[in-house]
Amino acid sequence: MNIHAIKAIYVFEMARAFRTVWQSIVAPVITTSLYFVVFGAAIGSRMEEIDGVPYGTFIVPGLVMLTLLTQSIANASFGIYFPRFTGTIYELLSAPVSFVEVVIGYVGAAATKSVILGIIILITASFFVPLRLEHPLWMIGFLVLTAVTFSLFGFIIGIWADGFEKLQFVPLLVVTPLTFLGGTFYSIDMLPPVWRTVTLFNPVVYLISGFRWSFTGTADVGIGVSLVMILIFLAVCLGTVWWIFKTGYRLKS
Repeated sequence: MNIHAIKAIYVFEMARAFRTVWQSIVAPVITTSLYFVVFGAAIGSRMEEIDGVPYGTFIVPGLVMLTLLTQSIANASFGIYFPRFTGTIYELLSAPVSFVEVVIGYVGAAATKSVILGIIILITASFFVPLRLEHPLWMIGFLVLTAVTFSLFGFIIGIWADGFEKLQFVPLLVVTPLTFLGGTFYSIDMLPPVWRTVTLFNPVVYLISGFRWSFTGTADVGIGVSLVMILIFLAVCLGTVWWIFKTGYRLKS
């Protein structure tokens, strides 16, 4: 394992985030804070509790997950797409660095940035709504596992995309709607039976449900099911990345 290569990629990507700290950190925190103000403080004070949890507290895990998913994808996809765009990817591919080390460097940096952002948002949320944390170790586990999995997914998107427009296509038009429809602002048990069944086909439901359980102790689906679902998606992403480097898909042409 070439530790120096991993460190070089990781440090470079982290430095890029700190150079654009307003875009990478401040903007998502401000946007999420507005959700807390509007839904948590203003609307939440007029709503009943959900499963015994105040509405402002209930939406915290969903909003953190919304930011975590979109930022993980955006950080990782741009990180690998930009070298392809500038042509410097060929220098990286010709260097004595394995694809495992490349993936660890880029995905590790993207996941780190997302985890830092998630923690900052949690701290910010505590100023707006009462925050509960029933299972802190599970919360950290879900936070890290989700960040790594969707950073891998973003890495795949960054290789697949052939323009800056496609980098935004999946996060904005696929992931964000699925997150809003996945129980961010409500419990899926509140839906009619038919729509609840349809919602269970949304994979983001299991991520939000498991993450919310670590805070409030309540969940729409079993914690074991949530864990299995994210592990399956992680395995699919790992297999896809292996295939990309094995075939040279959009890397060698």
